[in-house]
Amino acid sequence: MSTRTRIELGRRADLGADCANCFGLCCVALAFTKSADFPFDKPAGDPCTNLDEHDGCRIHPQLRDRGFKGCTVFDCFGAGQKVSRQTFAGRSWRDDPATREAMFSTFPLVRRLHELLWYLDEAITLVERERDLAREGEQAHAAEHDRPRTAATPDPAPWLAAFEHVRSLTDGSPDELAALDVDAEYDAVRPLLVQASEVARASVPAPPRRSKGKGPTLEPASDLMGAALAGADLRGRTLRGSIAIAADLRGADLERCDLLGVDLRDADLGGADLSGAIYLTQMQVNSARGDAATRLPEGFAQPTHWAGGR
Repeated sequence: MSTRTRIELGRRADLGADCANCFGLCCVALAFTKSADFPFDKPAGDPCTNLDEHDGCRIHPQLRDRGFKGCTVFDCFGAGQKVSRQTFAGRSWRDDPATREAMFSTFPLVRRLHELLWYLDEAITLVERERDLAREGEQAHAAEHDRPRTAATPDPAPWLAAFEHVRSLTDGSPDELAALDVDAEYDAVRPLLVQASEVARASVPAPPRRSKGKGPTLEPASDLMGAALAGADLRGRTLRGSIAIAADLRGADLERCDLLGVDLRDADLGGADLSGAIYLTQMQVNSARGDAATRLPEGFAQPTHWAGGR
């Protein structure tokens, strides 16, 4: 069975899980603890008891009913097939025990790099869109006034260079990947992600000021746990790094709302519009609650558990 392991700019499907071409790495390499998300403890490197001999899950349709909520939330950003088919050239941890430890330690590193590629891909789209809109505005102004109007337009070159750099890192050998400081890579890219968000949100009307003491603070790293934000106008807001566990976001408008790293576990997104949200991930969506009226960005999948209301 063929699989794509080459990540292409603008082809975000490459950053999605292809379980048929993975050796069940998320079911083996990662640890989990007995909690609301898992029914028992599992150390890293031990296969889950539900993993079958073909690297599939024996109880996949019943995961949430059996207490494995965390499994239905997790997204590897395509790292599973990358590590299985490219980094280790199709050698399974089952058949080649010598690769076992290296494969299990490599998987989470590649996953984080792929997550960074997901963000950079969107940042490039945002910057290029605003550049193109600015150029269209310049052309319209020139046609109307018979002279060009100079407008500051972002140059996507730094974002493109960062994407190619991170992509090249994902092609490294197990030893090269093990030597990486992935935190440093995130630190280097973060200013670019913030800048792209600012560029994209600049065209959104400034959000109305909230009266002191009226509702939660809406800014980066806010505590929005359980916040009552039903029907809220969150267009152009920056909630980056906020905790919004169990927040009520029913019917909220999140157009150009920066959701980078926002914890949306059990947040109610029923009827909310996230179609234009910035830096949203499938894992954030999977962790939340929603319904058929929830609007998601193109290419996102509506979680199957939404329909059941669990």
